[in-house]
Amino acid sequence: MNTNLFLALLVPMVGSSWVFSESSQASNRTCQGSLGQITVENLSVANNGTCRLNGTRVKGNLFVGSNAALIASELRLSGNLQAKSARQVDITFFSNISGNIEIQRSRSVNIAATKIEGNLELTSNLGNIRVFGNQVQGNVEVIQSSGSVSIHNNRIDGNLICKGNQPQPRGQSNVVKGNKENQCSRL
Repeated sequence: MNTNLFLALLVPMVGSSWVFSESSQASNRTCQGSLGQITVENLSVANNGTCRLNGTRVKGNLFVGSNAALIASELRLSGNLQAKSARQVDITFFSNISGNIEIQRSRSVNIAATKIEGNLELTSNLGNIRVFGNQVQGNVEVIQSSGSVSIHNNRIDGNLICKGNQPQPRGQSNVVKGNKENQCSRL
């Protein structure tokens, strides 16, 4: 085989392999600071960190660590969002979540003007919870939270369930195709 022909065939293969390896190493990313209109595979906010997303697309899942803050607008998330013991989770301004949102034992939660194709589960949160102007294709559950809970102007295809919250959740103008249950029966 001609050496020049061999190199002409080998160089593109090596170049492609190198680009693929670099791409796969970047599939899991930790956010500290701000990300704009870029696409990432999976994203996490490190413990004690703060991440601001504006128009960011996450093709996988998003995890918010302990005492971390996530402030996101126009987020496109193809997977699930999970936060445990977060300082703040703020998802707003026409964000789209294809999976579920699960937030536990966190201090401040604000979900507004967001489309959620799965469920919104808020459990044992310690601070204020605001769920406003969302379209949720699954259920909305707010369970055993100890801060104020405000649920207004949402369209929910599943059930709206509130149990064990102190004080009682407040809200109005929620359109629920399923059932409004327990503490949310009049919201």
